[in-house]
Amino acid sequence: MIEQFKKFGRLLFESGVISSHGGNMSLKLGDTVVITRRNSMLGDLNDGDIISVGEDGTGSEAASRELSVHLSIYREVDCRAVVHAHPPYAVALSLMVDKIVPVDAEGSYYLKEIPILDVERSIGSEKVAAKIPGLLKECPVVVVKGHGSFAVGNDLEEAFRLTSSLEFSSRILWLCGVFKGRGD
Repeated sequence: MIEQFKKFGRLLFESGVISSHGGNMSLKLGDTVVITRRNSMLGDLNDGDIISVGEDGTGSEAASRELSVHLSIYREVDCRAVVHAHPPYAVALSLMVDKIVPVDAEGSYYLKEIPILDVERSIGSEKVAAKIPGLLKECPVVVVKGHGSFAVGNDLEEAFRLTSSLEFSSRILWLCGVFKGRGD
């Protein structure tokens, strides 16, 4: 399991959807949530960066600031993994549109329409924790305006794939906007 965290943390960093100390990941294992430690470097995780907390949040002193969001998702959404990233193109689009509608084949197939959740002071926000599960029941990835994405899956690979697909689709939309009207 720790190797899975290391693998997908590295992939999140290498794909550019998180900064050096941004983002977090978790897995639900029975009545325990395994989550990355606060301020860990997902691209270079060590064993001490992965901590276990109770589904009620016990043992959470060192856990990610987004723990309350992860716990809320696990309570309400049928999933075993959550990936929170800060994909730059998706975050940029979230500041300009109310939803992201992919125009590329992969994004249209897997994501269809990605909701954008608009709340103030979104980092570790109880408002995000209260509102995001309902959106994730409709779409497996949601963007919090100006902040980042939350993707759910049966494992870290699925949540990573959805995060990657979101960013790829957002980049395509951005490029379409840049080049719109520049040709005959």
